[in-house]
Amino acid sequence: MPSALAAEVRTFFRHCPSCGRRFEIRLVKKKLIDREEVESDAEEYTPASPGPMVLESDVPLVVEVDDFSYTYRCKHCGHQWSEEHFDAEKIGKAVTD
Repeated sequence: MPSALAAEVRTFFRHCPSCGRRFEIRLVKKKLIDREEVESDAEEYTPASPGPMVLESDVPLVVEVDDFSYTYRCKHCGHQWSEEHFDAEKIGKAVTD
């Protein structure tokens, strides 16, 4: 799962806001706060084989947006804090009439 790997890398390079130490941060808890599907007017790049990417601008996309609360703890000083992160993932094209 790519988002789990990204969360691990994000955590690894963080520093504690209290003592400033790097590489001592541990993700204690990840809690899903909200999940919603949003229709977006964003443009989508579609690979055209064997040529370049093709831009589809008149097709609305459905995007799933997850709102997570991450709780971190510093192994060095014990400081604990929470942050909110958003993950968005395209789940398909919107159905149009």
